Amino acid sequence: MTSSLRELPEEAPLEMPVQRLHGNPPGSIEVETRPHGLVVKRLLLIALTGVIGLAASSELRFTFSRDGLDPFEIVLLLFFVPLFCWIAFGFVSSAFGFLKLISGEHPGFTAIPSPASSLRHRTAVLMPVYNESVEATFGRVRAMAQSIHEAGGGKWIDFFVLSDSNELHGKRELAVWREVAAEAQIKVYYRRREKNIARKPGNIAEWVQRFGAAYENMLILDADSLMSGDAIVGMAAIMEERPSIGLLQTVPMIINARTLFQRWMQFASEAYGPISSAGLLWWSGSEANFWGHNAIVRTRAFAESCGLPELPGKPPFGGHILSHDMVESALLRRRGWAVHMVMIGGSYEEFPPTVVDHAIRDRRWMQGNLQHLRLLDASGLNWASRLHLLIGASAYLTSPGWFLLILTAIAQAASRGTDGFVGAAPPSVLWLTVLLLFGPKLMGTIWMLSDAGRRKAFGGVGGILKSVALEVPLAILMAPVTMVTQTKAVLGLLLGIPSGWTTQAREARRIPVREVILDLREHIGLGLLFAATALIDPVTALWLSPLTLGLLASPWLVSLTSSERLGTQALDRGYFRVPECEIALPEEQAPDDPADAPGADRPGIGLGHP
Repeated sequence: MTSSLRELPEEAPLEMPVQRLHGNPPGSIEVETRPHGLVVKRLLLIALTGVIGLAASSELRFTFSRDGLDPFEIVLLLFFVPLFCWIAFGFVSSAFGFLKLISGEHPGFTAIPSPASSLRHRTAVLMPVYNESVEATFGRVRAMAQSIHEAGGGKWIDFFVLSDSNELHGKRELAVWREVAAEAQIKVYYRRREKNIARKPGNIAEWVQRFGAAYENMLILDADSLMSGDAIVGMAAIMEERPSIGLLQTVPMIINARTLFQRWMQFASEAYGPISSAGLLWWSGSEANFWGHNAIVRTRAFAESCGLPELPGKPPFGGHILSHDMVESALLRRRGWAVHMVMIGGSYEEFPPTVVDHAIRDRRWMQGNLQHLRLLDASGLNWASRLHLLIGASAYLTSPGWFLLILTAIAQAASRGTDGFVGAAPPSVLWLTVLLLFGPKLMGTIWMLSDAGRRKAFGGVGGILKSVALEVPLAILMAPVTMVTQTKAVLGLLLGIPSGWTTQAREARRIPVREVILDLREHIGLGLLFAATALIDPVTALWLSPLTLGLLASPWLVSLTSSERLGTQALDRGYFRVPECEIALPEEQAPDDPADAPGADRPGIGLGHP
């Protein structure tokens, strides 16, 4: 049977022209799936955010103005107002999502109907890979191919593994592909590019230009993605029923969590994520976003709309667009194609095993998202698409913003000797800030407890409460670590140092304290600075104490959360339980070769360093 295998089908070329981001925009089609009342929803979201932000900033300004505004207070206001509005926006969006879920208007993450009999056009499932663990990758391919067959989609759905791996890795991939393709009951193809031009976007574009005309839709995955056959077939069925939809994005849940960090992130994602996702879905409507994976795209719409140009200048802010997905959704919407998000079961992804690996991936995302600031004036974009691009970039600018706000507050306290920003600020503003920051976690907890089946899936009332009781302190400790790490990364990008493209580590590995303590010297130094604030203003030092503790404990936080043993112990004791995955997972595999082990090609950890 192996001798009859074909690596690739007959080519069906599809033109994919490079788009002009400025000048006259292209023509647009009519969108028939725009929800009713979307403008009102967005105006309500913006108005409530503005009211909360204006109330807090006005209260603070009135307090500062009693004896005249000094330079420190002006700077504090300049930082405080946009940062406060940022967290207010997130809170309001989550609040609407909570109201939708708790009222029963939206069921949350549910099964999606998958009428395979309604399929009339072919769909290609695309999995781009880049020097990944071969056994783990093709284990997921094997599981999804079987699940697609069982869901009745084998006649209409083909699977492509699109490799950008090096030659040696490619030989191993090809050997394992032959085994998987020989036993699969759907067509599984394999293609390796000799030159990985333009990274993942270039990988997808090359497939579109060679084979895209043969497939109505392409469902795009990452190497660590997993989707059930029911979800894949169901999404293809929706694309059949709604021909004006250009892209349908799912909200993937985390699987294969083993380390304490992964289990913590998995619980946080499933406990609080549905609230924020429902809120995002509520106001995004037909102008939703694309996250680059676990999404189905209409192939011709993508080809005519999403040929990405290179940005003028050199990296990190010029060259190839790294965070291509958000730009592609904006370009699809520019042509008039609807971009929707759905909250369904059966869509999964893995999460980096350690804080270090997450920081490395986060820095790459940061570079791509900050590139989007150059695209805000692109012609023809829907204003909601511009908002998505701005939100993505702002998510990384808030860390330097908070950092500068804190340093300004410390400098003010030092200049006065006492009565710094925290002491002068109205208590109502400080406590409102706490509410906005932790309100979504409270809403998520209420949502978990509100349904008997949901309570059981998360480990019962006791399991939910003690998981939240552990997750919240961990999140508080991690917040200043993330703030400093992202601030360092932004500085590195401003110095012109790009993030690069390395294979993402996916295997668990315990990180000793001695391995990260030097890379965290800035974190520890700032922790000591915050602690020294007690000498000049005890009130400010008290409010800074969670940040101080998190920064000083950062090496131990990174090390302990990287432990697979602690992750298993936490689960055994009832912490961080989540609903089970709906698709049989492939067996865990060790790296094929010591050279594939995470960190093998890295001289050091480099947490947050350029």
